[in-house]
Amino acid sequence: MRLLAPAALCLTAACTTVGGEQADRMISPVLTTAEARDEYTFARPEIARVTHVDLDLALDFRAQTVGGTATLDIAAASGAQEIILDSRGLQISGITAPGGSQIPFTVGETIAGKGEPVTVRIGDARQITVNYTSGAGADALQWLAPQQTAGGEHPFMFSQGQAINNRTWIPTQDSPGIRQTWHARVTAPATLDVVMSGIRQGDAQDVGGGRRAFTFTMDQPVAPYLIAVAAGDIDFRPLGPRSGVWAEPATLDRAAAELVDTEAMIDAAEGLYGDYRWGRYDMIVLPPSFPYGGMENPVMTFLTPTFIAGDRSLTGLVAHELAHSWSGNLVTYASWRDGWLNEGVTSYLENRISEVVFGDTRAGQERALSYAGVVEAVEELGANAPGTALRTPDGLDPLDYNSTITYDKGALFLHTAESIVGRDRFDPWLRSWFDRHAFQPATSAMFLADLRENLIGGDAALEQRLMLDQWVYGTGIPANVARADDQAFAAVDAAARAYGADRTLDAQAWTGWSAAEQMRFLQTLPQTISAEELARLDRTLNLSATGNTEVKFLWLQAGLRNRYQPVVPQAEAFLASVGRNKFVEPLFRTLTEQGEWGQPIARRIYDRTRPTYHSFTRGKVDRLLGVTG
Repeated sequence: MRLLAPAALCLTAACTTVGGEQADRMISPVLTTAEARDEYTFARPEIARVTHVDLDLALDFRAQTVGGTATLDIAAASGAQEIILDSRGLQISGITAPGGSQIPFTVGETIAGKGEPVTVRIGDARQITVNYTSGAGADALQWLAPQQTAGGEHPFMFSQGQAINNRTWIPTQDSPGIRQTWHARVTAPATLDVVMSGIRQGDAQDVGGGRRAFTFTMDQPVAPYLIAVAAGDIDFRPLGPRSGVWAEPATLDRAAAELVDTEAMIDAAEGLYGDYRWGRYDMIVLPPSFPYGGMENPVMTFLTPTFIAGDRSLTGLVAHELAHSWSGNLVTYASWRDGWLNEGVTSYLENRISEVVFGDTRAGQERALSYAGVVEAVEELGANAPGTALRTPDGLDPLDYNSTITYDKGALFLHTAESIVGRDRFDPWLRSWFDRHAFQPATSAMFLADLRENLIGGDAALEQRLMLDQWVYGTGIPANVARADDQAFAAVDAAARAYGADRTLDAQAWTGWSAAEQMRFLQTLPQTISAEELARLDRTLNLSATGNTEVKFLWLQAGLRNRYQPVVPQAEAFLASVGRNKFVEPLFRTLTEQGEWGQPIARRIYDRTRPTYHSFTRGKVDRLLGVTG
């Protein structure tokens, strides 16, 4: 039974009781500090906020829209008469109170990149129902024709809500600090299965007209961007007692084989950071157009097929998305300026999980790659550049972040703190941080305050050694950084130096290297390489035939950077089969940097591939190539 929010509710983080009783866990606190302010929402949660969303929706593949109703439970301050929701292109036909009476609302002017506010005059109502349809081309939704799928027979759709795209298909307060529980009933063509980031309730029901209904529930309060849906010709394969994978039938066997370590990863994470609190950990491998490596939607991680290498060498991606079950989903940043609290902490957890499951060598190499990436990024941006701060400073767009800083510098901060205080103290503290702030939003200030209170404990000398404020609010790399082990890639670095000196190549050594070692070698190649040498590299190391997308990307980038014509058809085939922005945007950027040689190639390829990319990737490459409309 779902409970309505109480009519009188204390809405700030300081409140712990409602009417003298302990607050229901489903109503998580709203932070009202200046650091927690989210400038990307129109909502005013300190006045009225959404606590629960109940969706009843139909997926319309012909119109490429989602439509139906969203019933919102509201907690409001005494005397509040209105609530403000977020929208970007939603077509709202009406809003009603529980008795069916119409409630007046207005839709404000559109603000670029943010959408438009929907102001609802709720009066005394604490539950409202919004009748609506997503607009054409909703940014959160990608609709794929059958030929864009592995099977080629049925259409496919999926959503990607982060950062602020869920307001294009759900009328709610779309802010990470306004956590909400939710329930959904979704109908789709009977030939398709539907999954969501909630626990499925029973079997699909035939509702006539060639359609079936699927029902899902998320009874823990989550950030709104974590509500996700996918539908297609997909099958399920269990991986363990609480994990499994969905994928198209043509992909399922390879996906399941790649994911055999999933239960071991869950066990490792629980041993480090406490119970997994979401029930199940399932995944869906999406078609190639998915723009990210993975998305940590609770109980249903969305994955790119590019992680399938055939040798489990890229499953650190799975460890990362699983780690979000603690950092990001359990404790979520209150505003987008604290992105490192999700991604940096998660990248640290990913490495610790990898160490338990795959061993010290792999984990050490991954740390070394991460450290080298931070050093390179700071050198490129400048040590004093505001964009090298972990918390995005005012004046910069937190949605246009440098991922190396947010992910890798964030992880480096935690590795440094761990090295100073020792794992025997750091691990219990981090575990307790997740316990103390479970299902709540957080800020950088809260994280540092918790460190000081529960780990440093007034030790002035330790405070000075940790340099906490310099890490979070300062630029560059602090002087106390825990440097990567310079022996992690000793053999590879020696081979790279030999190649740079006299073009020595050892094919046998290459085949024995891990994916991280192969990536390290390719990253240290000279910037300028002749066509003859590129041909020899490919012939000796068989780079064109690699099944590892990370290695393939580095090879293609090296070839395009040197205007190596034989690599162009390889790049075209790669860009036509992969939609992950991590690969797509840099390859198009490399082509455009080659002037009259590369720019026509980039435009020709993009004319063909643009319709297959998600709106996020299209937006990035559109700006790069000057494409409009």
